[in-house]
Amino acid sequence: MNLTGRLNQILAPLIALLLMVYFTYHIIQGERGLFSWMRLRQKISESDHHLAEIQSEKETLERQVYLLRPDSLDRDMLEERARKVLNWGYPGEVIIYDEE
Repeated sequence: MNLTGRLNQILAPLIALLLMVYFTYHIIQGERGLFSWMRLRQKISESDHHLAEIQSEKETLERQVYLLRPDSLDRDMLEERARKVLNWGYPGEVIIYDEE
């Protein structure tokens, strides 16, 4: 066998192997590979959790606003908000503020 025939026998499998390595690397590490997909799934999960917290806070605020409307005024809620805004209390009263 001559040198060109032998070179062709070695070159074709080598090129195929290099292509397999190249594509395998990009399937795992590439911009749209498995690691990128896992990071994206983690980010989506964190965003969903954050959204649930914000929606819960929104519902709480909507309930408080509803209680302060004239048609459904809750006197206790009104007194609580007025005391907090005006920083006022009865003499001898101990007030513990919650971090809101």
